[in-house]
Amino acid sequence: MNLVNTRKYSILIQYLISIVLVLLTSIACYFSSHFIGYKTVALILLVTVSIVAMLFDILPVLSAAVLSALIWNFFFIPPILTFHIDNTEDLLMFLLYFFIALVNAVLSFKIRKEETKARDKEEKENTIKLYNTLLNSLSHELRTPISTIIGAVDTLKENKEKISTNNQNELLNQIDIASTRLNRQVENLLNMSRLETGMLKLNLDWCDTNELINSVIQKLSLPYKQTITFEPNENLPLFKFDRGLIEQVLQNLLHNAINYTPDNTIIEIVASQQLGNCVISVSDNGKGIPEPEIKYLFDKFYRLPQTKTGGSGLGLSIVKGFIEAHNGNVKAENNTTGGVTFIVEFPAEASYLNNLKNE
Repeated sequence: MNLVNTRKYSILIQYLISIVLVLLTSIACYFSSHFIGYKTVALILLVTVSIVAMLFDILPVLSAAVLSALIWNFFFIPPILTFHIDNTEDLLMFLLYFFIALVNAVLSFKIRKEETKARDKEEKENTIKLYNTLLNSLSHELRTPISTIIGAVDTLKENKEKISTNNQNELLNQIDIASTRLNRQVENLLNMSRLETGMLKLNLDWCDTNELINSVIQKLSLPYKQTITFEPNENLPLFKFDRGLIEQVLQNLLHNAINYTPDNTIIEIVASQQLGNCVISVSDNGKGIPEPEIKYLFDKFYRLPQTKTGGSGLGLSIVKGFIEAHNGNVKAENNTTGGVTFIVEFPAEASYLNNLKNE
């Protein structure tokens, strides 16, 4: 039973579950009374009350504590089937049980309340830290292309007659690159917002994965000095998935590979079908990733330490979110020969062209 979810139950449900737990425990103890003494029963009932105190609010817990004390008195303390207690020692024990049960309920509630406060405070601090990280990153990532665009436009406006055609084309090219970079960051923010708010809905359709990968490579707008290789898999069937999301996944993986590998690195893309899943890998022969850092790669806003500035740390977390929306998974692993491989795998309905035409 999940502790957080049980506290969200209505008060009536909490009362019901608390009473049922005490009654079931009491019944089990009653039929075991030949083997265990009534003093042992008291300990078992106290444990039950403690469990209830961990799960529910104070009033249902107090009710369970009172009920357990009355049941213990009536069914277990001699003489049984009566609330009368002859033995002074048993009377003191009953009063002590009653006191301990109530104190246990109150203390458990207060401890849980303090834990909730501490957890909420920690979550708030983590949220502030995350958003500070995001703002610091975006302040650079957005300011740089905006400054480039403004500077290039001002130069063209003020010195248009004095600038050669080649220089004008160079300035226009800078504006184009900066605009694309700015657009990519805005898209990442919008995509993360869709994932966070649960507004992401898949638009499944048949897609030629070979054509999609070639299209993504051709659309790469940022300048790069790496070599990107892709050998189309002629035996690959058509897959049914959300083309827009998988295209964004490939773009983010390629941008990540280009931004964090040295010049002249070879980036290889491979697509295949395995056990009914569509599998796409993006690998390189760069420096790889420190093993302790791999588990953090897909966290929001995470960036490898001692890497060049730039990037919001959202690209890989969006990859993870989009693939999980397809009920798949993504992982990263270092290659034995150097570099790293990102593997995305998700279940997808498959059909060869001839079968598709006959549908």
